[in-house]
Amino acid sequence: MEQNVFDVLKERGFIEQTTHEAEIRELLGKEKVTFYIGFDATADSLTAGHFLTIMAMMHMQRAGHRPIALLGGGTTMIGDPSGKSDMRNMMTKEKIDYNAKRFHEQLSRFIDFDNDKAIIANNADWLLDLNYVEFLREIGVHFSVNKMLTAECYKQRMERGLTFFEFNYMLMQSYDFLKLNQLYGCQMELGGNDQWSNILGGVDLIRRKEQKPAYGLTFKLLTTSEGIKMGKTMKGAVWLDPEKTSPYEFYQYWRNIEDVKVEECLGLLTFLPMEEVRRLFKPEFLNRIDEILVFHPLNGQQMTKIVGLMCKDLEKRAKEQLEMDLEIRDSVKKHIVETGTDKKYGARPLRTSVG
Repeated sequence: MEQNVFDVLKERGFIEQTTHEAEIRELLGKEKVTFYIGFDATADSLTAGHFLTIMAMMHMQRAGHRPIALLGGGTTMIGDPSGKSDMRNMMTKEKIDYNAKRFHEQLSRFIDFDNDKAIIANNADWLLDLNYVEFLREIGVHFSVNKMLTAECYKQRMERGLTFFEFNYMLMQSYDFLKLNQLYGCQMELGGNDQWSNILGGVDLIRRKEQKPAYGLTFKLLTTSEGIKMGKTMKGAVWLDPEKTSPYEFYQYWRNIEDVKVEECLGLLTFLPMEEVRRLFKPEFLNRIDEILVFHPLNGQQMTKIVGLMCKDLEKRAKEQLEMDLEIRDSVKKHIVETGTDKKYGARPLRTSVG
């Protein structure tokens, strides 16, 4: 019997919080569920942080459920205050539209949008032309300001200041869930754990206004052992665009993660069976994380394939790099012999990573 995808996600370490755990598990086990995850178009590429939620979408789709990837053409005009100490910089509509288009291209490499197996939507379609008074009468009436101020996404901003501009964001995201429920029968919203307050808003809105069941589920955020969000380097974010983060840099980032995070990343970022993950999480394998996390043959859509989807010439680049390394090595060897450096300084035989 096929395993319930809720159990799969739980075993692999995805699930952080749920609104109605028993009901969600039962629902996912007995029928095809339409769910959504939102992506605010704040940059022209998705990041390693997004990839965890994309993996969850792939698990859900593999189990027969229907994902909606919601592009934030409207919500990005405001900017989510969650996890931010200051107001986001406002972006032009043209820039947001361009970023959303790039997100669509990248998501299509992971999610099958053919034959109604998944839906791509953009909340600009219903948010940008809203009548503000009607919105307040129909949606705002269901939200308590007192309750909203207790939400973690707002509490952490109270000392430094929270604009009314950003205060609207929870209502907009909640309205997204309502619209997707009305348009596509969407029953569930998924997202990172920093979205918990916003997800609760949408679940409550549908239950109040539509008198229908709605559910929310959040995923853990990828963090280091110190609690710092993973997916950042000295150069900035780790992008899924090979022009912004090269395949080599992408590979090296995962190659160099802390040993204590290896098992977690294998569970969250690969399709390796969990019994295999547990077997591999032994001291003798830790120094071979490059082969396991990136190249392991049992990982059906392993990182190598994922990077390959983003950059089809990955193997060509790797081959060119190897040839370049060999040329450099041979050139250095030739220089040493010609100049007699090895005899003069008693140099040991040259060793490199390629030979």
